[in-house]
Amino acid sequence: MQRVLDFFAQMAEFLGNHYLLALAFLVVMTLLVITEGRKGGKSVSTQQATTLINRENAVVVDIRSKKDYAAGHIVDSLNIPSDTMTKRLSELDKYKDRPVLLVCANGQHSGPCSKQLKAAGHSNVNRLSGGIAGWRADNLPLVK
Repeated sequence: MQRVLDFFAQMAEFLGNHYLLALAFLVVMTLLVITEGRKGGKSVSTQQATTLINRENAVVVDIRSKKDYAAGHIVDSLNIPSDTMTKRLSELDKYKDRPVLLVCANGQHSGPCSKQLKAAGHSNVNRLSGGIAGWRADNLPLVK
């Protein structure tokens, strides 16, 4: 318990002596969070994703490689690997009025593709939190 109190005392002393540094750190972290949030699109859970698919007729775009897609994917999803997204954006033009759900392996790589879709005029772009791994973890169906 004494160690914890000593830590907080040292932290308070540091912040008191270096308040401008601490303030700059907080500003930078806040701006980083805001910027990353804007560029990545909205992250949705598997439950929210199924609602988007079933009630709002969302277009599911799987950005994994063809090999990973063939191993198991969400029903009726389109496979547009992330490395070909720029070349194949025109294939999604007919879906601009529908929500788009981007799916990657574990939810970490869909941000840049989301940014490309937004720049191309898609207003409702969503990313599956946890990717296909999260989908599997929730025991949701996949097709091969």
